[in-house]
Amino acid sequence: MSIVKNLFISLGLAIAISFAFSFSPGCKVSYGFREKTSIPDSVKTVNIHIIENHARYQNTQLSPRLTERLRLKITNLTHLTQTTSDNANWDVSGQITDYSVSTSGVSDKQASINRLTISVTMLLDRKNPELQDNPVTVTHSFDFSANLTLQQAEAQLMDEIVRQLTDEIYNNLFQRW
Repeated sequence: MSIVKNLFISLGLAIAISFAFSFSPGCKVSYGFREKTSIPDSVKTVNIHIIENHARYQNTQLSPRLTERLRLKITNLTHLTQTTSDNANWDVSGQITDYSVSTSGVSDKQASINRLTISVTMLLDRKNPELQDNPVTVTHSFDFSANLTLQQAEAQLMDEIVRQLTDEIYNNLFQRW
């Protein structure tokens, strides 16, 4: 009986403490994402080119999936309208420059964890002669069990790869100025 009584006392104390902190004026925790952009109102259109694959090893799914996800993110989170016209206010282009696997963990003298590293170089051309549009390179690594083949790891990781790279590309292109 005392165990149940102690459990209820502990639970009640935890609820009371969390309740007290939730109304404390000096304690505030906020979470946010850098999704807002400060694109000038005069910029209306963007041409998002296919991200080309120039890596030695080429995953044939990555380029089209990354391009499509980036297009969706830009059109959903900005006021820009996507176009294929050469007269777009801004051009977004890029290429996959690295897609490589290395061993990142060893156990009992054998590889236990492999690391897939992907680099993508992107350019946001704002078509303004006064502005220097510098390319940005995003590199992200994804660990996977050495028991998996690269194709098995790609199948498991593809959604995460596309999501992570798209988020990093978007933030680097649209949040850096």
